[in-house]
Amino acid sequence: MKQGVQGSPGRPVTAPRGPAPAGRRVPVQRSSVRGQILDALRTALVTGDLAPGEVYSAPVLGERFGVSATPVREAMQQLALEGAVEVVPNRGFRVVERGARELAELAEVRALIEVPVMVRLARTVPAERWAELRPLAEETARVAATGCPAAYAESDRAFHRALLALAGNEQLVRIAEDLHRRAQWPPVRRATACLVADAAEHTALLDALTAGDVDVVRGLVREHFAGAA
Repeated sequence: MKQGVQGSPGRPVTAPRGPAPAGRRVPVQRSSVRGQILDALRTALVTGDLAPGEVYSAPVLGERFGVSATPVREAMQQLALEGAVEVVPNRGFRVVERGARELAELAEVRALIEVPVMVRLARTVPAERWAELRPLAEETARVAATGCPAAYAESDRAFHRALLALAGNEQLVRIAEDLHRRAQWPPVRRATACLVADAAEHTALLDALTAGDVDVVRGLVREHFAGAA
């Protein structure tokens, strides 16, 4: 890491937006640099600041963040494992381009995994447990109203992660979240009204789960994924 890295505790790395002005660096906290870079790059992917099809080198991105290329390269390698970027030998990393077909396939796989889980949970989880998730659903609605795709992507994943966690299967949660991230990159431009409607489905799903209405749960989850594709 470069000795010039600076920052204050708790201050997050911001996503890159074009070349940094000469002599200016984005402050980065010394601890957990790789994790901060990874979070910032994920945000940049969701917002489109890292454009599909474009190739980015670790040294150039490192200069934007004010760190060496090493933590950037490590973060990019993690994103490659997640399917968000691909390695371009001797050049860097290319942001993947996904068409409508691939997004539809991801939605189908998510539905194949999550629909039966949600149906099982609707039959076994008591109503009071679903009530505990209301704040998360309300948070997705609040964030959706801001129209910020990166913030909504984060809150959306948090809600779905909490739902699936009730199944008590950590592997399920990990696989489902990986698919969820893949479906969010690169971003599909959606109006604020679409985000609000998507968030409203979270509340409707909680209502159906609380009531134990299996048919409604099954239909809502399928429609939710189809709308996100």
